[in-house]
Amino acid sequence: MSLLNRSLRRLCLTASVVVGTFTLGVISGCGFTPVYAPGGGGTALYGQVSIQVPEQVDSTGESNAYFLVRDLEERLGRNSSGDYDLGLTLATRQEGQAITAGNDITRYSIIGKAGYSLTRLSDGVIVSSGTETNFTGYSATGSTVETLAGERDAYERLMGILADQITSRILATADLAVAPVTTAPVE
Repeated sequence: MSLLNRSLRRLCLTASVVVGTFTLGVISGCGFTPVYAPGGGGTALYGQVSIQVPEQVDSTGESNAYFLVRDLEERLGRNSSGDYDLGLTLATRQEGQAITAGNDITRYSIIGKAGYSLTRLSDGVIVSSGTETNFTGYSATGSTVETLAGERDAYERLMGILADQITSRILATADLAVAPVTTAPVE
């Protein structure tokens, strides 16, 4: 039994090395660059983005804007005078999800929509922009204090999710290459 186990382990190890080598060859052949590798988009942007407080389409309070900016600063670094400016918009709404026969809502979903635009300040070019949407939920079956705490937590979790989505999209799609400066021929 021990000889069989050793042989099987060797076979699995050999197969994983061969497959791993093939996978690395395929990935490097397609021009893939890891985001956080030296020279990757993650290292080029970290600490270089000035994040603006989002314009709020609704009146859910300033805490959502705070949570979104805080979470984005954790992922992109904090800087008030970076090479890039990240403009944001934020809208949230609540929808009842579970309604009892007595017409009481026992569960809510909070839907959030965040728009973003990453602008290179040196030439004013928008290097990445888009809109991210997601949702969270909370239960309204407990006491008033429990329901309010659940609602606040759901908003905070939603801002974290939106920050993750925005960061991932920026790092995956931002064109950080600076266009070459052409000069007029000297006469």
